[in-house]
Parts: sequence; C-alpha cells; structure tokens
Amino acid sequence: MAADPYSILGVARSASEKDVKSAYRKLAKELHPDHNKDNPKASERFAEVTRAYDLLSDKDKRAKFDRGEIDADGNPAMPFGGGFGGGAGGFRGGQGGFRHDGGFESGDGPDLSDLFEGLFGGRGGMGGGSAGGGFGGFGGGRRPPPPKGANVSYRLQVPFVEAAARAAQRVTLSSGSTIELKLPAGVESGQQMRLAGKGEPGPGGAGDALVTIEIAPHPFFVRDGDNIRLDLPITLEEAVGGAKVKVPTVDGAVMLTVAPGSSSGRTLRLKGKGFSRKDGERGDQLVTLQIDLPADDADLKARLAGWHDTRNPRARLGV
Repeated sequence: MAADPYSILGVARSASEKDVKSAYRKLAKELHPDHNKDNPKASERFAEVTRAYDLLSDKDKRAKFDRGEIDADGNPAMPFGGGFGGGAGGFRGGQGGFRHDGGFESGDGPDLSDLFEGLFGGRGGMGGGSAGGGFGGFGGGRRPPPPKGANVSYRLQVPFVEAAARAAQRVTLSSGSTIELKLPAGVESGQQMRLAGKGEPGPGGAGDALVTIEIAPHPFFVRDGDNIRLDLPITLEEAVGGAKVKVPTVDGAVMLTVAPGSSSGRTLRLKGKGFSRKDGERGDQLVTLQIDLPADDADLKARLAGWHDTRNPRARLGV
C-alpha cells in the first residue's frame, strides 16, 4: 500500500487545493527525471509524488480517502481491517475479481485467492483436499493471473494551436523515458489517453499510463465545438471601401476579402481552419469583423462634417 499522500507532499490534511498544487509543483520540479538522470531514486520519488497529487487534486477521491473509503492507491478500503489473523489468509492488493459464475478473473478487485486458501486449507477443493482438486463453487480452483503494476496518471497541457493541428507531443514518463504522443482526432480538454504497459512494473506485467489532456487557452482564438472563432479588427476605410486583409489561423496567416460596406459583427468563414472532428475532417474558422475607429481623429471628423446618416440602425430593436 502506498504511503499517506499528505505525508508524501508534505502538507497537512487541512491543506487547500492551492497549497496541494504548490507543494506538488515544488517537488516535481526538484525530482523531475530530466534533472536527475543519474539518480534512479529521484524517478521513483517523482512517480510517488505524482500519484499522491493525482489523488489529492481530485476532490471526489480526496474526500473518499479522508473518509477511509479508499486507500492511498485509490483502491477500495479492504474489509476486515486488512486480513484474518496471520499467515496467508489476509487480502492482498491485486487485480483478481469475482466473476458472476463464482470464479476469478482479471479486474480491479482484490486478490482473494490466499484468503480462500487460508480458510479451506491450501489449494485443494472443499471436499477432496488434494493439491489438484477443484474449489467447485469458485471456478474450479484456478488461481487468477498475477496482478499488473499500478497505473500512473499524467496531465499534459497542449498549446491551443498544436491541439488544433494535432501536433505530436513529447511526454516524459516517471521512469525518465520520453515518448511521442499522437493526439486523437476531435481531441478535447479532459480527454484521457491510455498508454498500455507504460505504468509501474508488476508480477503480471507493467500497468498503464493514463494521460489527461488539457488544451491551453489562446490570447485571441476561442474554440466553439469543432470551429474556432476570432474577432478581427479592421479600419473604417477597409470596411467602407472593401479590402484584402491578413488573418491569423492555427495553420498560419491567410488573406481574407472584406466586402465594401461591411459592418461590425459581420462573420466570414474560413473553411477547414478549425479543430479536427472525430471523422478526421476539420471544422472552420469564423471571423467576426470589428471596425476599429481612431480616438478623437481630427481628419476623420473633418471628412464627416456635413454628412448625416438618416437611417435608424436600431429600428429592429424597437427603439
């Protein structure tokens, strides 16, 4: 069983989310494998700190841990205080679980094989007692496969533009090795990717790495489903007379035609410049024009002197 996550991060049980995050960032910076390539213990400690933060940063998991419903590994708390007396009769953490037919299979539950051995005298069946006998009510006495190692959770923040373009990401694992991660079509914040066999080692093989994607916000692009929105400032001259203007996209700048007489709020569409959909196609970029007038421009005032717009642009609003 893993050590107490509060002790691992060096925070009190009453620590706020901010305190927990601050403690994790400090330790992760000190212990990151990139900075401790000659110190394997630092990598082990880094993995331990990451697991502790993964539990305490999740409000639901933290509450369950504080109530004693789960242990520091996130597994359900073991019944009967962890065992029946001594010997091999106690529960062990593992991945053996019940099948509906009474046998065992690989899963997330505890390995109960030793418990039944302790209760009924070895590996034999209830009646025969021979080493090869079946345990009739529990799947013929077959032992579950040895448990895999623990899964390891990671959080990967992806720049907005790279997420839209599905640029490959480099991920540094707790072991110190790095892998290249290909983002899936339709990637979204909160989406979790599973890397088989990249977790902690165990008797039955390594566990998995669970990578949660977080797409970073952008200074002027805003995601709208599979589309990307952008407010584009244009001059009064460009709006009145029309123009070709340069517009940023996640794939680089392109030229956009602004028709003569364009008003603020008019939205133009750039096909295929948005996020990828799950089918591999891409959404669009929606460009909303915003006329940007100069502040207190004497020349503009002089040019408009004597001209009056007799329309009521607010008539559709009932005023």
